[in-house]
Amino acid sequence: MIDAPGKKILLVVACALVDSDGRILLAQRPEGKSLAGLWEFPGGKVEPGETPEETLIRELDEELGIRTKVACLAPLTFASHTYDDFHLLMPLYVCRRYEGMAHGREGQALKWVRSKSLRDYPMPPADEPLIPFLMDLL
Repeated sequence: MIDAPGKKILLVVACALVDSDGRILLAQRPEGKSLAGLWEFPGGKVEPGETPEETLIRELDEELGIRTKVACLAPLTFASHTYDDFHLLMPLYVCRRYEGMAHGREGQALKWVRSKSLRDYPMPPADEPLIPFLMDLL
């Protein structure tokens, strides 16, 4: 986290993983985590010394068993959202080239969704503003 007046800024990176049918992968936040039960784009917290791209490569492997490369990650947009005790800054990347079959390695449910159906899945407040960019893209 980065210190900022009033709130800490948390840098988290997310990925719209797109399959060959043009569907986007959503992961459901598991019980015991904040915002449990909500659907989100896979990703995670950027660790010290990591670039956002390195974080996505690590997180996609750890969480989903997906392998990709920096050249396969295209930045699309970002979200900036204030929660009660921190401010979230979240770049969103699109990835269409990867190896492996996505599966919830941490017990999370996964769903491949068409962009027009993204609003049918309840999401954390920071993820919701990203939907129109994906609807325009796919």
